[in-house]
Amino acid sequence: MRYNDSFAIKPQTMSVKSNCSLKPYNTFGVDYACSELISVDTKSELIRLCSKLFAEGKPYLVLGGGSNILLTENYLGTVVQVCSKGIVCHEDDEFYYLNVEAGEGWHRLVEYCLAASMPGLENLALIPGTVGAAPIQNIGAYGVEFMEICDWVEFLDLRDGELTRYKQDECQFGYRESIFKGVLKGISVITSVGIKLAKNWQPNLSYGPLKRFENTGVTPKEIFDCICSTRNEKLPDPRLIGNAGSFFKNPIISSSKFQELIEKHPSLVGYPLPDGSVKLAAGWLIDNAGLKGASVGDAAVHEQQALVLINRGQASGKDILKLALKVIETIKNKFDVTLEAEPRVMGAYGEQELIDD
Repeated sequence: MRYNDSFAIKPQTMSVKSNCSLKPYNTFGVDYACSELISVDTKSELIRLCSKLFAEGKPYLVLGGGSNILLTENYLGTVVQVCSKGIVCHEDDEFYYLNVEAGEGWHRLVEYCLAASMPGLENLALIPGTVGAAPIQNIGAYGVEFMEICDWVEFLDLRDGELTRYKQDECQFGYRESIFKGVLKGISVITSVGIKLAKNWQPNLSYGPLKRFENTGVTPKEIFDCICSTRNEKLPDPRLIGNAGSFFKNPIISSSKFQELIEKHPSLVGYPLPDGSVKLAAGWLIDNAGLKGASVGDAAVHEQQALVLINRGQASGKDILKLALKVIETIKNKFDVTLEAEPRVMGAYGEQELIDD
């Protein structure tokens, strides 16, 4: 479907702020500003505004919940906050199908499905951010990834104004990867997401605290409660301590490399993958490198969960960036393993590489 100029932005339905602080809009709570912040409530507004900014060649940043971003300086462009809401459901004999607007909160969707007796998302409870951000890095937790419940992703192709739907197999999903981080990066804006949940629900109990439910007739609500309890115990609440959840991806290495490492470090934690490679627990690497509590200024490695970098109150984005680089260098030197960051690092005009300038 081509974007139609008849879509009209009604100024009174958008919130427009100039020289706006972004501290309330990023979960790290770092205090940088943007030239302009525009909050859009509908898909048509999102299409119209992003098409206009792209056509004019102006710098802009599409922002959901701000939970996967590290700001390092004032953003000299327009921040478009996606606030579109709506969930439409239908079903057939085998599946529930959900059409969800990009601005819906992810955890709210999980709760909605659980309340409506549509299980399948409970392992992904309490992941911060919006539904529209979920496909970009193929969010996942406790044995389940977004790609497993994705039916389609609808996005605006900024090059031609077309609204396009890609089926799950067209999205090039991988571990924290998708086509939206690849060839469509910077030229697409996700507008809505299709989710497909099997009526023949089977619990996924493969990870950590969920294993105790094996052979118990566990319910989706019990899994949900367990995940929420576990995450609340291990991960700091960004409303109280600034953070972006897991800062580093779990690195994937060859089986031969894993054997080399485990001979030197017998307690090393790794998870075999179907292709023969092994996913390492990045938290274990950071913890066993003695980095829990390490700090740069007011940025620190969280004491309870080494995967999480925190803002203890007055950290700048550059403090957090320097700490991340310190962790990466230490792990490389100790284990010969390279960690990659999950959050997007944003400079004055857009995304930048995780490098020390």
